[in-house]
Amino acid sequence: MPHDPADRQSNLSPNPGDGHHLSPREQMQRAEEALIELRQKMAQVAAEYAEGRLNRAQFEAVYGRYSEQRDITERLLARNPESQAWQSVIQPGHTGFLRSHYAARVLSYAIYDQRTAEVIHVSGTTRLEDAQIAAVLRRLTAIMAERGNPGPTTRRTADDHCVLFVPGELTIAIVIFLLEPAGQQIQRVSDLHRDFERANWHALANHDYEPERLVFPHRALLEDQRF
Repeated sequence: MPHDPADRQSNLSPNPGDGHHLSPREQMQRAEEALIELRQKMAQVAAEYAEGRLNRAQFEAVYGRYSEQRDITERLLARNPESQAWQSVIQPGHTGFLRSHYAARVLSYAIYDQRTAEVIHVSGTTRLEDAQIAAVLRRLTAIMAERGNPGPTTRRTADDHCVLFVPGELTIAIVIFLLEPAGQQIQRVSDLHRDFERANWHALANHDYEPERLVFPHRALLEDQRF
C-alpha cells in the first residue's frame, strides 16, 4: 500500500491514554489543534489535485474522508466540548488505500499511423473497435488541418473507462485507463510518445513498422504496475 504523507503520525494525532492525563482545557486545545491539522490535510489534497498528482476519483475519496472526519469531530465537540470521542475519529490511515484504490491504472495502449490508421503496436487486452479508431483519426485529421495538433484529449467509454488520445507528428498513442488519469499521468504518456517518435523517426517516416526495428517507451506504462 502506498504511503500517504498526509496521513503520517504527528504530534497532534491521539495517543492511547492521552485523555487520562489532560485537563479539560488541554483536551479542548488538543482537539482544536487536530481540527487545524485536518484542514491543512484538506488543503494539501486540493493542492495535489491542482498540481496534477491526483485524479478526480482520488481527490474526491481522500478529500471526502478528511471532510467527514472534520465534520464528525466538530459535531462531537459542539455537543460536548470535553468529549474524548473525537480521538477515535481522526485516527490516521486509510487514505493511502484510497489513493491506491482510485488510481488510474493502464489497461492497454496502442499506437497507430495517423494517416492510414494502420496498427503499429498494441499491448493489453482492452481495445477500441476499429470503427471507433477510424472515426477518431478522421476527426483528428480535420482538426489538425484547421488549427494544428490539439494535444492530448480524453474520452469516456461505454463501460466508464477513460481513453487518452495523444497525437504526435506521424502517429497517435491511444491509452485506455481504468479511471480518469491525473494530469501528471497524461503528461507522462505525452512524454513517452514524443520519445517514441524521436527514437523511431527514420523507421516511422518510411512506414517501417516491423516490431524488431522499433523501440516502445510506452511499455513502461504497464510494467510499472506489476508490483
